[in-house]
Amino acid sequence: MNIIVCIKQVPETTEVKINPETNTLIREGVKSIVNPFDVYAVEEAVRLKEKFGGKATVVTMGPPQAEAILREAISVGIDEGILLSDRAFAGSDTWATSYTLSAAIKKIGSFDLIICGKQASDGDTAQVGPGISAHLDIPQVTYVKKIEEIKNNIARVERMTEEGFEIIEVPLPALITVVKEINTPRLPSLKGMMRAKQAKITHWKAQDIEAQAENLGLTGSPTQVVKIFTPAPRAGGQVLKGETHEIAEKLAEILKPELN
Repeated sequence: MNIIVCIKQVPETTEVKINPETNTLIREGVKSIVNPFDVYAVEEAVRLKEKFGGKATVVTMGPPQAEAILREAISVGIDEGILLSDRAFAGSDTWATSYTLSAAIKKIGSFDLIICGKQASDGDTAQVGPGISAHLDIPQVTYVKKIEEIKNNIARVERMTEEGFEIIEVPLPALITVVKEINTPRLPSLKGMMRAKQAKITHWKAQDIEAQAENLGLTGSPTQVVKIFTPAPRAGGQVLKGETHEIAEKLAEILKPELN
């Protein structure tokens, strides 16, 4: 089984700064980590490789320093890391990002399953995984909490819902996005860390994946951020004290003008 995992490097802190000219995150000088949900995607890929054999490849799009998260994935059992790094990719929205990743996946060649974390902690859109499946024209299942079985080129999975979960069968090749309930990620072994340190990371630019320039970066992003700002802090609320009926009466008096 050939598995591809798409991961992202995100800022470790929530105190991120915005470039006022491009309205994009300023990542220089900010410590970065693997997107937390992508850690579960990596672990699931390694487990499937251990069970069925084959190869697990991890792909990320980002600046040169994003190579570090590829090595982190290799240290826990991933076979190969591919970094998509080009100034042409800068400022990509979710559509342009999913296009770029799908172009890289096409270059990789045949695969059985693509695994992504359900969303990134910096954008929280949960759109890139589904976007990749749309560009590749393959089926997708989001919010997967368990892979029950893969047999006869069909995967049966449990998909988390607000009320519980549902069982879905999907033909392969397919893409899934996973939630943290799917597994418990392992820690890298000493052997794994040594292997990751020595691993050769493949670097691809836009021309390497034959991506169309008009679909990349800010130019290829249909979503344009007009303005971004920090909301003003809310004023403190009131603390109502007294017996239950007294609090209810006071609350009713406060809300009455709002209801009229």
